[in-house]
Amino acid sequence: MNKKSRFIKVISIIVGIILIIMICIILLLSPISKYLIEKYDYQTIGRQITLNGVSVNPFTGNVNFNRLKIYEFNSDSLFISANSVDIHLTMHKLLSNTFEISGITLKQPNIMVDKKSKEFNFTDIIKKLTPEKINAKPSNLHVNILGIKIQDGIIHYRDKSIPVNYFIKNVNIECPGKRWNSDSLDVKYSFSSGTLKGNMKGNFAMNVKSLSYKLDVIVHGFDLRILEPYVNELKNYGSFSAYLEANLKAKGNFKDANDVTFKGMLAVNKFHFGKNPQVDYGSFDKIQLAIYQLSPKEHKYLFDSVSLTLPHFKYEVYDHSDNIQEMFGKNGSNHQKTGGSGANFNLLKTIGDYIAVLSKNFFHSDYKINRLALYNGSIIYNDYTLSEKFALRVEPITIISDSIDKSQDRVNLKLKSSIKPSGDINISLSINPKDSGDFDLNYHLQRIPATLFNPFLITHTSYPLNRGIVELNGVWNVRNGFIKSKNHLEIIDPRTAKRVDNHNTKWLPMWLVLAIVRDRGNVIDYQVPITGNLKSPTLHLKDVVLNALENIIVKPVTTPYRIRVKNTEEDIQKSLSMNWEMKQSELESNQKKFIDGMVDFLSKNPEASIVVHPQLFAVKEKEFILLFEAKKKYYLAVNHKNNQTFNKDDSILIDKMSIRDGSFTHYLNKKTEGNLFFTIQEKCAFLLGNKFINSKFAHLNREREYNFRINFVKKGVEKQIKFAPPLYLIPFNGYSFFKITYNGQLPEKLVAAYCQMNDLNNREPRKEYKLERKKVRSSHFRSQLK
Repeated sequence: MNKKSRFIKVISIIVGIILIIMICIILLLSPISKYLIEKYDYQTIGRQITLNGVSVNPFTGNVNFNRLKIYEFNSDSLFISANSVDIHLTMHKLLSNTFEISGITLKQPNIMVDKKSKEFNFTDIIKKLTPEKINAKPSNLHVNILGIKIQDGIIHYRDKSIPVNYFIKNVNIECPGKRWNSDSLDVKYSFSSGTLKGNMKGNFAMNVKSLSYKLDVIVHGFDLRILEPYVNELKNYGSFSAYLEANLKAKGNFKDANDVTFKGMLAVNKFHFGKNPQVDYGSFDKIQLAIYQLSPKEHKYLFDSVSLTLPHFKYEVYDHSDNIQEMFGKNGSNHQKTGGSGANFNLLKTIGDYIAVLSKNFFHSDYKINRLALYNGSIIYNDYTLSEKFALRVEPITIISDSIDKSQDRVNLKLKSSIKPSGDINISLSINPKDSGDFDLNYHLQRIPATLFNPFLITHTSYPLNRGIVELNGVWNVRNGFIKSKNHLEIIDPRTAKRVDNHNTKWLPMWLVLAIVRDRGNVIDYQVPITGNLKSPTLHLKDVVLNALENIIVKPVTTPYRIRVKNTEEDIQKSLSMNWEMKQSELESNQKKFIDGMVDFLSKNPEASIVVHPQLFAVKEKEFILLFEAKKKYYLAVNHKNNQTFNKDDSILIDKMSIRDGSFTHYLNKKTEGNLFFTIQEKCAFLLGNKFINSKFAHLNREREYNFRINFVKKGVEKQIKFAPPLYLIPFNGYSFFKITYNGQLPEKLVAAYCQMNDLNNREPRKEYKLERKKVRSSHFRSQLK
């Protein structure tokens, strides 16, 4: 063998050995890598790591981790798991002192983020991987991490101190990555809510050195019940729901909360908070902000429109608190317990504080809202502190302002609404946008039944009203915080009903009060100017005092005239309607006389007929039945009686018993213990049941109809009387009543009374209020004169 052959042979052996070594390295590198990762996991990150397999290709730079699992510190619970992790290293750049990951993809990762106090479950990893500060020369090695992707991931967030347990799914994140000599970071993201509805997507860019950022976000139907754990921290009970829609662009800097600029659209839909999902305290269908530019730092708040649709607010006053304080603590005490960081961190409060920061300088900035609108709003006010429930509903509320602009001299706003059961509100406001102490206000409240205020009148005087209409209007001119106003109060034809004798009511002779304040035309008509500073206004009661003195002197002379008017009004009213006192079914003597008159009229006029229209104040009557029957149940229990031994004297005692009698309320509390009830009415309803109350109310109305019919039957004219289906409403006179309409000939007494009343209304002193009295008649009962 010559030297050349031996050389070739040696080279061949060397190449073969190298190839074998390389093949061995390729074959063994993957299992060795898996072994080293799992062996030195604690030394590296302080956590256990497991893998199903590792694939390493040193020639292409591709590395794949299959079924990666990283566990919590000293726990068998998973911190991160992924179906696979693909990493691509740019090998040739290692020769130029550059370590570059040109791509890293996490497929179907499942990440658990736990927070306890100020610490997260990855805080220990950060500390482990953070190098100690030493005075060494900076490394010449450059690191580039590029092409980061997360595909179809799930991220859980848990905070046991609140507690929160929430996750997002379908998490997809793409990031070009970061080069060693670049400070920019760009992220494209999208994800869906975990167990709830909604999704988000957008882009985020940040300069990691200056901390300036840009954010684009599109939100579709995102269920905000993710905030419920934070809401629960603020409330004692109740439910919350809302949905978020947004298409926003923002830019700013993390160093300054005011250094942010927004533009785009933000909306919250189907908002609700209340006692339970069926009972709203506050709600709206949609609030939407169309933002041109919102920049606190540049003092610009420019909106195309701000609109609120179907807002609803219910405010209830209880004996010792109200529904808002019951939910959120006295004076918002629950809100004060939560802080902005640490164990007391509350995301909702943090968002609220941030909004407060953004809006802090609104009125000192350039602001513009091209259109501000509130549509179909409603406000419910219930007062349970009185001897009977007071209820007021204002709807539908509409507020419109076509333009609110600080550069304008005046901003105009109009409010219009109805008042249930009857009445209207109209308010117009013209305000200087640069000075809230410079405005003009015009308001008009009309067609409000005086009987609406009976719960207050009964509680404080024992005397309800059964007639009257209230109107209030005024003009306020305010300059530099000083008021110059005219206020006009009219109450047309107020009349008192029978006294309500109850231990829960005070006594004040309303008939005497009305005699003093009501003029000889049966009208209360006062001008009450208000002047002075907004903080300490002065009421001028000169007109009230002079009118009262005039009534004391003049009215006694006109007593015969006033009696004539009153008798004529009663003749008309009694011919067209018959009132029922609360719980009354037996006819009183004057009612029997009224029915006898109708029977005689029908007997003499066979061609005539009447239709009876029951107008039932069901809400109030059921409340009276409810309170009476609950007190009766208590009375029978403590006096060892039953329905057979119960008599009329017992009934009178129960009527006079206060619903706030100490022993009675103790009885109710014991019977309803463990239930979320704040009112006596709720407790009584729980004690008796709605079915029982409805049956009592139905029986009451059957008795009324029977007692009304019986005389017609006895006289053989029952075919000339017909009962229409009952109408359930809130009557203008504050009582259930039977409205009578006549077909054919009218009773002579009724025609004469109408003629006499028209004559009286066309003469002084009633002529001045003729139009107002027409409103009373149209609201109280409509005549069937043809």
